[in-house]
Amino acid sequence: MGILMWTALITVMLAILWNVSSVARYYLKFSLFILLSLIFATVPIPIMLLRPKSSKNALIPARALRMSAWILGLNYKVKGKENIVENSGCVVLINHQSALDLIVLAELWPIMDDCTVISKKEVFYLWPFGLATWLWGTIFIDRLNAEKAQESVNKTGKTIRDRKARVLMFPEGTRSLKDRLLPFKKGAFHLAIASQCPIQPVVVDRYKFLGKHRFDQGDITISILPAISTEGKTRDDIPLLMEKAYTTMSTFLEERSTTVAKKVD
Repeated sequence: MGILMWTALITVMLAILWNVSSVARYYLKFSLFILLSLIFATVPIPIMLLRPKSSKNALIPARALRMSAWILGLNYKVKGKENIVENSGCVVLINHQSALDLIVLAELWPIMDDCTVISKKEVFYLWPFGLATWLWGTIFIDRLNAEKAQESVNKTGKTIRDRKARVLMFPEGTRSLKDRLLPFKKGAFHLAIASQCPIQPVVVDRYKFLGKHRFDQGDITISILPAISTEGKTRDDIPLLMEKAYTTMSTFLEERSTTVAKKVD
């Protein structure tokens, strides 16, 4: 058989597996998601080199990722745009559920000016993806060196103030598909205090379409909530800020889950 014949045969077999096996569909969808993410992130690198470390560099891969979500059977909608902090930088807190949250970042990036993210420094060395992340302004932190990590937080706080940048963070620190939010880590709140800029809570609907070896179609709403002020707050206020942010996001998430469940019923 020729290459075209083998390609056609493999394509047909994958299409059949996609439609008849939930397990196969689960692995195929995630494999496709990873492949597309790598392609969209790295192909525009020559264009990104023209303006290194600019948040605008991520707009191209973000647009491509948003457009390709339909291949995975996902439909994202953003609500609460009127709550977006104006004329100031901020720390954006997002609940973390899956690697698919990359699409959430792609949805938020174009509607929140000058976005960036924080990542461990090891990601930079995963070229060419690491190069792409550096080119769109990712802030790398050495998590194993507390002194350098704190220095990076202080520099990031200054960046937020000077550039009116928005740092997108997952305060839970790890992914979870559980109904309740995991406890928040302190890092995002240290950054908010260092920058003296507002905290912008963002709540993403629970991924009920996703489970063990299950990846169905899904409609997901991303809700931008009113900002939480940090003006005049110090490190001593971090526990109260954490509690307020956690309560705000968890309460809203519970209400959203109830609303979505009623619609399904």
